[in-house]
Amino acid sequence: MLGFGRAETPVKGLYLASASAHPGGGVHGACGANAAKAALLNVAKALSQELGPRGIRVNSVSPGPVATDLWLGEHGVAATIAAASGVDADAVRNEAIASMPTGRFTTPEEVATLVAMLASPLTGNVTGSNYVIDGGLVKTM
Repeated sequence: MLGFGRAETPVKGLYLASASAHPGGGVHGACGANAAKAALLNVAKALSQELGPRGIRVNSVSPGPVATDLWLGEHGVAATIAAASGVDADAVRNEAIASMPTGRFTTPEEVATLVAMLASPLTGNVTGSNYVIDGGLVKTM
């Protein structure tokens, strides 16, 4: 039989943080967002160490562009970048797709599946990790 958590301390909880997978570095105007993302990931890592002995797992999920209104809506990321760059939103969308080896945006269901897997007892010994789900957008580790 599979055992989850420590025999003397069963897993009692799970905390999942969410941070954008956007590589960030060098993006004009993104300094505050980049600092906040780095802080969130570091707090999640520290909490995994502090809370692990109490049976609480802490992980983070970093989605890249997801096919939702946040990215593709009338006032979404693509439209905002397009307005600032003097191009249309379809051009921004197509450029984002071209930068991902999978050639498409992540679906909300794919993000939900990853979160559900991390919340399940099948990953009972996974803590302190950041999972990037971005179709290969980020080229660094």
